[in-house]
Amino acid sequence: MFCVITGGPGAGKTTLIEALQKVNFICMPEVAREIIREQSATNGEGLPWKNRELYAALMLDGSLASYNAAPAGNSIVFFDRGIPDVMCYHRLINLPITAHLSDAVSRYRYNEKVFILPPWPEIYHTDSERKQDWQEAEYTFHLMKQVYEDCGYTPIEVPRQGVEERVEFVKKELRCEV
Repeated sequence: MFCVITGGPGAGKTTLIEALQKVNFICMPEVAREIIREQSATNGEGLPWKNRELYAALMLDGSLASYNAAPAGNSIVFFDRGIPDVMCYHRLINLPITAHLSDAVSRYRYNEKVFILPPWPEIYHTDSERKQDWQEAEYTFHLMKQVYEDCGYTPIEVPRQGVEERVEFVKKELRCEV
């Protein structure tokens, strides 16, 4: 079962993914941050503050590669963002939704329940890879929720709690033990 953890920037997604990994879930890392690191290291153009179209294309390619690299079978696999996140990014910056992106969102499916983390001002901060301000973080959360709904998923809002409580919330929603 492939499960997505998503939300706006700085809501604790990666922290939750790392905690799920510590309790033996298989987890796929966020593609966007890796692209930013690689492009920055090579002085590449595929950065959201340089060439947004190239960055979006790299995100889609990376998301498809991540999906295809995840082990299939009966195990639960968590993704730090999913392919519909790329569609959200397109909407966020007013890029057209390409046929390739629409096809990818339709063909590569995750569990119906998508875990979405709400904006949380107490933990939000910017860094060299996250440059969005608080208002953009809030807007991204609401747009992300709408995009996943539009794509046929049911967003489940993860409460603003400590990471251990968030792990238990996700496990309870999926009715699983590891």
